Amino acid sequence: MDAAKWEKIKKQGDLAIKRWINKQLKSTSVTVVLIGAETASRKWVQYEIKKSIEIGNGLLGVYIHNLKDRNGYTDGEGDNPFDSFYLSEIYPTYDWVYDNGYENFGDWVEEAAKNAGR
Repeated sequence: MDAAKWEKIKKQGDLAIKRWINKQLKSTSVTVVLIGAETASRKWVQYEIKKSIEIGNGLLGVYIHNLKDRNGYTDGEGDNPFDSFYLSEIYPTYDWVYDNGYENFGDWVEEAAKNAGR
């Protein structure tokens, strides 16, 4: 989603954001949380994780801090957002670079769906 659309939704308030997230999660079976330096502290990421659990989605996290930005820089590793829910031992996390996400992402998603009974 582009930044302009997100800003428009944010201006409508918390309820609009919740409705938008709920709509995005509808008819999904797996939620993938891309983990950057600040992901774990983001209010809406935490909401999305909580809603995903409520609707029975499979969950997995993918660390993206080793990916280079357009200037060739990488970011610091963020905290595991599943830790806030005491779920880090239930839902797996992977590193996109070191765990070869390009080749393995589909398998990770399939495994999360299977673990959720989907």
